[in-house]
Amino acid sequence: MGKNKNEKMVDAITSMDEDFAKWYTDICKKAELVEYTSVKGCLVIRPYGYAIWENIQKDLDARFKALGHENVCMPMFIPESLLQKEKDHVEGFAPEVAWVTHGGNEKLEDRLCVRPTSETLFCEHYANIVHSYRDLPKLYNQWVSVVRWEKTTRPFLRSREFLWQEGHTIHETPQEAIEETRRMLDCYADFCVESLAIPVVKGQKTESDKFAGAESTYAIEALMHDGKALQAGTSHYFGDGFARAFGIQFTNRENKLQYPHQTSWGVSTRLIGGIIMTHGDDNGLALPPAVAPIQVVIVPIAFHKEGVLDKAKELADCLKDAGVRVKLDDSDNSPGWKFAEYEMKGVPVRIEIGPKDIDNGQCVAVTRHNREKTFITLNGGLKGFAEAVKERLQAVHDGLYERALENRTKRTYTCKDMDEIAKALEAGGDGFVKAMWCGDEACEDKVKEVTGVGSRCIPDEQEHISDTCVCCGKPAKCMVLWGKAY
Repeated sequence: MGKNKNEKMVDAITSMDEDFAKWYTDICKKAELVEYTSVKGCLVIRPYGYAIWENIQKDLDARFKALGHENVCMPMFIPESLLQKEKDHVEGFAPEVAWVTHGGNEKLEDRLCVRPTSETLFCEHYANIVHSYRDLPKLYNQWVSVVRWEKTTRPFLRSREFLWQEGHTIHETPQEAIEETRRMLDCYADFCVESLAIPVVKGQKTESDKFAGAESTYAIEALMHDGKALQAGTSHYFGDGFARAFGIQFTNRENKLQYPHQTSWGVSTRLIGGIIMTHGDDNGLALPPAVAPIQVVIVPIAFHKEGVLDKAKELADCLKDAGVRVKLDDSDNSPGWKFAEYEMKGVPVRIEIGPKDIDNGQCVAVTRHNREKTFITLNGGLKGFAEAVKERLQAVHDGLYERALENRTKRTYTCKDMDEIAKALEAGGDGFVKAMWCGDEACEDKVKEVTGVGSRCIPDEQEHISDTCVCCGKPAKCMVLWGKAY
């Protein structure tokens, strides 16, 4: 290869230790994930970036359908009169709403909101189709774009238009709706671990941080390489508040009118930002195999020599037949250029095959997360080769997960008062802080004001760190996970 295992291969990417924000933007641009446009705050998601999203979508969609959900598609526009029906909801989104005021040259009597989220549209629809307990539950999801007029934007993390899925379900009883809320949070957590190799903390948002109009909000929180938190997914329990606001009623099993109970839940293209900031390094992306557009790239060495290209094609066809997303790069670029290019694009496994390898009955395999070079024998037949490559893909997933978990463990601090928080962050840098809380919003605000870390969630897995609140010293109600967030 001619490169030291730890040597930086892509000089055009700013070092993450030098400037993490610039490093992130460099990767988004140089790995050809996005391009800026003349519409401020809106991006082109380029084919390679969109392919990652397609793989996320395909994986999650299968999980949703296995749980009984159906896909629908609601309109992009919401009449202002409809949006106004749920007071807390409209107030929560008012600062971010984009409005359509004219249709052609005519001013609209009821201006239209470009959907920031679709609760109101689903409620209007449910009011029309739900009449009896026999109509329930409705387990719906949609894959759409939404618009929120963000002031500060960053690729994938915050943009004025972004892609997401939003699930909306309606149930006969509060118990069913609460179970659905938690079930979908678990679904997101499993996806992050199993497909994105990202460890997450599951928990409930505090009262001040819950979704506008919800009774309770649950989230999965991930820790990025720089120690900042990313809210990777949310799931909300609405109770019957939206149903009452929109007049959704059904005849229950006792033949009496009753309000149903609702949920909503969603993840977005910010997951791609999470992948970059969790797994990327100074050489570029490091993609988990489950969502990598190219799982294996085959680079033939000296392929002008007889038999090399034929062998490379044979290996590529073998991997395709085994269900692996593989690319054979037989372009006239140099092997060194190809190594750097696919390293930057985060391809999990690189296979090199040249005349000497063929003579020795082997090929070279390089795993992206650790740049480890190993040999795969070709004497065991193509089936053995495919199995060996799949083992290395699994090793990449496992290696990425362990590295991310190690970073989170190293950057998680247990603190009993605000002085301890300040000292921990000064000594170890940004990260998750575990500390007790009395439940008072004033204390929650003061912790953020004094230390810079806000509440991320009340973790499902509670620990008893002390008897008293980290802020006021009064009796504590629960442990909270605190952190700075994207």
